[in-house]
Amino acid sequence: MSEELLNALAAIVANATPLVIASIGETITERAGVINLSVDGSIALSAMMGFAAALVSNSLVIGLLVAMAAGAVMALIVAFSSIQLRQDQVAVGFVLTLLAADLAQFLGQDYTRIPGPQIPHWPLPILSDIPIIGHIFFDHSILVYFSFVLVIVVWFWLFRTRPGMSHRAIGERPEAAFARGARVNRLRYVYTIIGGALVGLAGASYSLHFKPGWSVPPAMRGDGWIALAIVIFGGWHPFRVVLGAYLFAALRALSAAIQGNPDIQIPLVLLNGLPWTLMVITLLLVSSGAIERLLLILPRPVQKHLRSFLRSDQPKALGTPFEGG
Repeated sequence: MSEELLNALAAIVANATPLVIASIGETITERAGVINLSVDGSIALSAMMGFAAALVSNSLVIGLLVAMAAGAVMALIVAFSSIQLRQDQVAVGFVLTLLAADLAQFLGQDYTRIPGPQIPHWPLPILSDIPIIGHIFFDHSILVYFSFVLVIVVWFWLFRTRPGMSHRAIGERPEAAFARGARVNRLRYVYTIIGGALVGLAGASYSLHFKPGWSVPPAMRGDGWIALAIVIFGGWHPFRVVLGAYLFAALRALSAAIQGNPDIQIPLVLLNGLPWTLMVITLLLVSSGAIERLLLILPRPVQKHLRSFLRSDQPKALGTPFEGG
């Protein structure tokens, strides 16, 4: 495999990391039945606050914690508005994302285009020396490795633990979960805040590593909406979500490569819309059953596992307030 291709694949893994973290955070939230549409604004505000805090304190740890706190507070507002005030989650989240984006630009004026601390590159000993795989997956920063662990931990939590079953139950059938002793609204607060903190971490990962610094308009503007789309594309399943994030990053890289090739003349607007278009087409193929029919040519055991992997059912109580406790 050529060095150029290896570098491209490694770049896709790295560039997808903020989307992976944000999408997994939103998956945790939506699995509990809460829609947090403030993700795009939360990422921008967390990126600005994380960078400013790291710059002022000269501490990356403080910057990351401040960014996570910013994302958690935004998510808490969504949860409080839905659970206590019985307001529409979608409307509240949409207003918050606009407010947070404008607030980030206003508060971040003094930090625009200023060099600051960055999360260092840290190849994993031994693993980074493995041919091909080592360079692609283990020659990055600690945030990339954290995203790997996060996906596995969240999958194990949701599908292999009893508390994880309760987590899914409050997003599927909260009444049944409550009858079994689950404190539905309390758990929704907890999982929404955890998901929001991860969205905040995704914001900090932009400004402190992948797109260093702060600028107006933010370099990561729009990526929150992408993360929300990836959650739907991924069927609220951690492994499919990470696959969607890598696919989107790959499509972005392809679009950038085409733009940089003078021999290919395609309008810029079409190139920028290419990742979205292909993701929508893929989602339509899965939901329409076309993929199911293609699976018929495979052996039955493989069909069974792939059907389970490709299944895309949203939590039945998603966005629905619970009147119990």
